[in-house]
Amino acid sequence: MANILMIVTSAGRMPNGSGTGLWLEEFAVPHDVLRDAGHALTVASPKGGDTPIDPHSAGEAERHPEWEEAGKRLQQAHPLEGRHADDFDAVFIPGGHGTMFDFPDNPVLGAVLADFLAQGKPIASVCHGPAAFVGVSRGDGKPLVEGYTLTAFSDEEEQLAGVADVVPFLLSTRLRELGAQVENGPPMASHVRQDRQLITGQNPKSSQAAAELLVKALEQGTVARRPSAPSASLGQRIPR
Repeated sequence: MANILMIVTSAGRMPNGSGTGLWLEEFAVPHDVLRDAGHALTVASPKGGDTPIDPHSAGEAERHPEWEEAGKRLQQAHPLEGRHADDFDAVFIPGGHGTMFDFPDNPVLGAVLADFLAQGKPIASVCHGPAAFVGVSRGDGKPLVEGYTLTAFSDEEEQLAGVADVVPFLLSTRLRELGAQVENGPPMASHVRQDRQLITGQNPKSSQAAAELLVKALEQGTVARRPSAPSASLGQRIPR
């Protein structure tokens, strides 16, 4: 069993007043994949508490009763401050446009991800989740994503979503500017990339494949390389 940190957005409004937040599928599907693989999950967000759900994805819950447990977990997210990479085996970061407003250049989030990278632990993310990488530096001072091949919500998909003029930047373009090799597939089709410990999915349809890649990465020895520590129950922090 691995202990996995899932980091979600706390932002529920765009600058124009439109509702935004987490894209539910990008959390619920990986949550269930990782849970069913036997892993313990801790959900955290910049502010903690009730997670805003993008109104365009909230209706999916009625068509997916199996997401009920995941939905309940989103109502009681831990504050991200106080979470440490030492206490987890991997991190999974879902998207939703909310991430574009409270993830980039977030010092608490940046410190957590830099530690995951330094410790060689898997970092998985999907759609707009890689907005978390913006502003994060490695130990050598270079951007976290420099020299990595990855994917994220494409500029074309942003145009199709009709919010290219509302978000602060186009995510795939910004990641390229930071030195990443961004490979995008066809709009709204599952597309994933894994480069060393970094696992990324392009859009909501990539959620399951990205989570399955994380499960495989953990099975291939990440947990075994982690220093021994007492097990934690669901959502409980392991003492440092």
